[in-house]
Amino acid sequence: MEKIRHRNIQANGINIHVAEIGDGPAVLLLHGFPELWYSWRHQMLFLSSRGYRAIAPDLRGFGDSDAPPSAASYTVFHIIGDLIGVLDALGLDRVFLVGHDWGAVMAWNFCLLRPDRIRALVNTSVVFQPRNPKRKPVESMRAILGDDYYICRFQEPGEAEEEFSRVDTARLIKKFLTLRNPAPPRVPKAVGFGGSPNKPITMPSWLSEEDVSYYASKYNQKGFTGGLNYYRALDLNWELTAPWTGVQIKVPVKFIVGDLDTTYNTPGVKEYIHGSGFLKHVPFLQEIVIMEGVAHFLNQEKPEEISQHIYDYIQRF
Repeated sequence: MEKIRHRNIQANGINIHVAEIGDGPAVLLLHGFPELWYSWRHQMLFLSSRGYRAIAPDLRGFGDSDAPPSAASYTVFHIIGDLIGVLDALGLDRVFLVGHDWGAVMAWNFCLLRPDRIRALVNTSVVFQPRNPKRKPVESMRAILGDDYYICRFQEPGEAEEEFSRVDTARLIKKFLTLRNPAPPRVPKAVGFGGSPNKPITMPSWLSEEDVSYYASKYNQKGFTGGLNYYRALDLNWELTAPWTGVQIKVPVKFIVGDLDTTYNTPGVKEYIHGSGFLKHVPFLQEIVIMEGVAHFLNQEKPEEISQHIYDYIQRF
């Protein structure tokens, strides 16, 4: 870990913190919520030991990168603009792309907007969802999953942050990262995001107190608003991406998801993946991997397997 280099890059008008290690073809790794570049630590060491240059930024709003306060500053155009700026600053024309959670959403959008910069994509957890021109995403979620669905609960500025503030940050991180219930997460206001403070959280073997402390230290400094703003920009993204309605993802893709991942168990997703829908919108989809007994944070839960999956795919190109 001490061999991982850290730098700050001025990109798209803000400061982006970037971690990197290794030399060779570049692999850009995009994290999700509530994560950081650190979520890719295992993959970075694995890939760099096999002749690749692993690059993992703290996305806008996270960790040591700048966090503009307004949700309107977290559209796909802002995030992809940041990443293009990082690649340009590093002198990289084309990269392999890997995403997870919000990083996966941004990876799909990167391939939609700037496929010329991507050699191939390994995406995890979140499938590509084509834009529905008839209904905004949050409206759809409320209709299908209810007002208590966590993404709906994240929409009101300041509300989730106030609830988070009542819980020790380390406990909150543990609660998020150790979630293994595949059902879509619903959090009634009466329960709150912290749940019962007296209920112990069993730590899995793949997550250490040191890991949790690193996450907690960064979120204690930065707060959660930056990460939550990705959810709050969902409908704005829907408005802004209208010109890309119906556009396909035209890069080679491998997709990986755990069968206990809530994203895989969201209504309609399994049918979409295993039917003709996914391939229709991602015509160069070459591999789908369903990992048995694996939950959402698969790159940390099964680091060796995920690293091997990434390596096996990108070395073809």
